[in-house]
Parts: sequence; C-alpha cells; structure tokens
Amino acid sequence: MAFYANERLALFIDGANLFSAARNLGFDIDYRRLLAEFSKRGRLVRAYYYTALLEGEEYSPIRPLVDWLDYNGYAVVTKPAKEFTDSQGRRRIKGGMDIELACDMLDLAPRLDHALLFSGDGGFRRLVEAMQMRGVRVTVVSTVRSNPPMIADELRRQADNFIDLTDLAPLIMRDPAVREQNARERAMAAEADDDDETGNALPPGVLGRR
Repeated sequence: MAFYANERLALFIDGANLFSAARNLGFDIDYRRLLAEFSKRGRLVRAYYYTALLEGEEYSPIRPLVDWLDYNGYAVVTKPAKEFTDSQGRRRIKGGMDIELACDMLDLAPRLDHALLFSGDGGFRRLVEAMQMRGVRVTVVSTVRSNPPMIADELRRQADNFIDLTDLAPLIMRDPAVREQNARERAMAAEADDDDETGNALPPGVLGRR
C-alpha cells in the first residue's frame, strides 16, 4: 500500500499484542527505529503505545520500556492491570487496553488520513470500519507467519492494507548484539540482587540499573 509524503499518519500500538507477535517470530522491536521508519512515510501526527501495568510490584520488567517511550516521541497510555486466580488455581493477569485505544483513534480521526494499528485482535474490526467511514485509511500490522497466526481473519479482511510483521522486521528489529548485551545485564542484575540479600556488597553501577 502506498504511503504519501503529505498524508497525516498516526500509530496505535497494542503493546501486549505486538510484543507477543514479535516474540513468536523470534525478534525484539527497536522502537526508535520503528518511529523513524514511519516518520519517513508521511507526516507523523502521533504514536500511541498502550499497555497495562501491575500495581504494587517492586520492579516491573516493562517499566524501563514505558519510561523510555515516554521520553522518546511516544504517547504512552497505561492503566492498572488486574491480577486474579482462575478456576484451576493459575495466576492470571487481565489488562486489556481496547477501549482506550479505540477512543483515542476515533478522537484523532478528523486530523488523520491514515491510521496504523499494530494489533491482530479481531475485536478491533468494528473500530477499523468506523475509521473508514470517517474517511481514514487503516493499515493493520501483525503476522500470519507465526504459529498460530496472530491476526484475526475478520480484522485482516476489514483493513485497507495488511503489513506482515516479518516484512517489517528488517526495518524495525533490534540488533541481536544489543539483545545479548541486555540479557547479560539482566543476569548481572539478578546476581547482584542475590548478593544484596546475603548482605554482600553490590558491584559498582548496579543501583543505577534498577
């Protein structure tokens, strides 16, 4: 699908859904590259990122990402996630952001020509239709190449265009070397936590990574 230089674009990223799709495909997303890529394809009005956060946790693995996005060009929308135990005694977390995403997209519709929805959730089909009725083209970004496919067929049919995440990956994926470095840093931080619990001194710089 063509992108036009003067068209007004906005990104609407269902954080949990996009994370799951990328993980199933075996890569991490570099959100700086993602923003830069779509800034080149039109006049980027806004880039929204939606995610739920567990309250009361001393450390959340998604918090550093949320903080980085907040300072680097994304409008981050969060709400508290709800934790519960299902009928089989398994810990579950519920934190859908569908309503927040839908409201923001419809509110911004008069100032957009093209909306990009990063999600495969079939519940967004009616939202895509409503945007189209307002004269906004909608591209959905997800994947059919994971097992199982991450995009609902009804959402793909409704969209004006579908971009498979595997085709976009070379432009927005994080360098594997950076991924390995981050894994090493997380391992070092975990070891430091163990040392801290036993009363041993923490290595220099560890406190700055918490």
